[in-house]
Amino acid sequence: MTLQKATRYALCAAFELAKAGDGPPVRAADVAARYGLPRPALAKAFQQMMRAGLAIGTRGMRGGYRLARRPNDLTLLEILEAFEPGRVSSEHPCPDGPEGVVALDRVFKELDQSVRSTLASITLATLLRRGLP
Repeated sequence: MTLQKATRYALCAAFELAKAGDGPPVRAADVAARYGLPRPALAKAFQQMMRAGLAIGTRGMRGGYRLARRPNDLTLLEILEAFEPGRVSSEHPCPDGPEGVVALDRVFKELDQSVRSTLASITLATLLRRGLP
């Protein structure tokens, strides 16, 4: 699965927010520096996370971002869907056609469901336990 840059940035940001837990808010500049990412692009990813209800932002000298929910309650599927709606499934090669093609379409639908189920089963807390990324 190929992800857009903004989605990859959001996954890094979400991981850092999960790591921060109840500590001080996470600043976009700090995450950008840690991962070597462009700060403006990361700031946009944080803004999109806020619009999607995944993060909460506070302004000011002690401002930054926090997760809107606990890491146990936020899945990779939710993050991916916030940044790439409808792309968390593959294109089916031939959705209409003769019997053999219909069988192939069923295989792709099963793959889509498997990918979605896997992403829905992985929370940010799971990543923290695994020590990723």
